[in-house]
Amino acid sequence: MKEPYRLRRERATVRAMVAMYCAHHHGGGGLCADCRELAAYADRRLDLCPYGAAKPACTNCPIHCYRPEPRERMREVMRFAGPRMLARHPWLAVLHLLDARKPAPPPPRAARGPD
Repeated sequence: MKEPYRLRRERATVRAMVAMYCAHHHGGGGLCADCRELAAYADRRLDLCPYGAAKPACTNCPIHCYRPEPRERMREVMRFAGPRMLARHPWLAVLHLLDARKPAPPPPRAARGPD
């Protein structure tokens, strides 16, 4: 089954941010092991998101699925890469900003637990 556009774009945005961060802070021709691990972790979290294609921006999500350590690392990446995204990846940056303005839908039934 083909992955929904929204999730493909979210993956592309995260990968672009991690790549920008790694290139500036760690150098080299590709992602270092730590940044590759963080990008893979973000991919797994997207795969498991109970919202699926209707997922809100993580900052607006009532379900925090990142463990504390990777969450802080991703915040650091986004703090660095976010302002630079408009110059390097304007389309992804604008769409990410628009996603962040949308309120989160109610949690899916499976994520709410027993009634």
